[in-house]
Amino acid sequence: MQPKTRWRRRKEARPGEIIDAALNLFVQHGFSATRLDDVAAEAGVSKGTVYLYFDNKESLFRAMVQELIVPVVAQAEEHAAQFQGTQTELIRMLVHSWWDNVGKTRLANMPKLMVSEAAHFPELARYYVDNVVKRARKLLEDALYKGIEQGEFESCDVKSAARILLSPLVFSVIWEKSLAPFDSDDYDIATYIALHLDIFFNGISLDSGVTEHV
Repeated sequence: MQPKTRWRRRKEARPGEIIDAALNLFVQHGFSATRLDDVAAEAGVSKGTVYLYFDNKESLFRAMVQELIVPVVAQAEEHAAQFQGTQTELIRMLVHSWWDNVGKTRLANMPKLMVSEAAHFPELARYYVDNVVKRARKLLEDALYKGIEQGEFESCDVKSAARILLSPLVFSVIWEKSLAPFDSDDYDIATYIALHLDIFFNGISLDSGVTEHV
């Protein structure tokens, strides 16, 4: 019975292993240049095994987004729903959490991958925007709207403000995965994020004491 249990566990683990292999190859070679044969070899399975779980490379990509990235967004949504502090504190928490769970991990490769492949695979780009980008942006928009209603923030164009919050973070991971190795002027990412948040809150806050960052 024990060998059968080990086989069952191995079989159930295969979709996750295939997804991990796909992410590694998509990042290294790009989505368009990666073949399912390559993914199978990377995962240590046959191409036929890949087709047992995924209809094609596009469905594999969607599964990768759902398994690896959407849970990070969902966890942030759950934390935001339960958060008891100010909206300034919530936004700071969301930004730092994003960096810890995405910016410092292999998922940091996704923004660069999507930017480079979007024009060639518009449906996949739309899928990523709908399931990841828009949900992340809505989290920030909701916090900003609530902060305005509670008198914490000045009235502003919330949708633009949310984009302003996100843009330097997305830029930083794209930079780190592309041009940073060729830039002799290094910078500290923690200082960069803290300064970005201070500047942002000094611009919209009704409280002049918001520059005490964490």
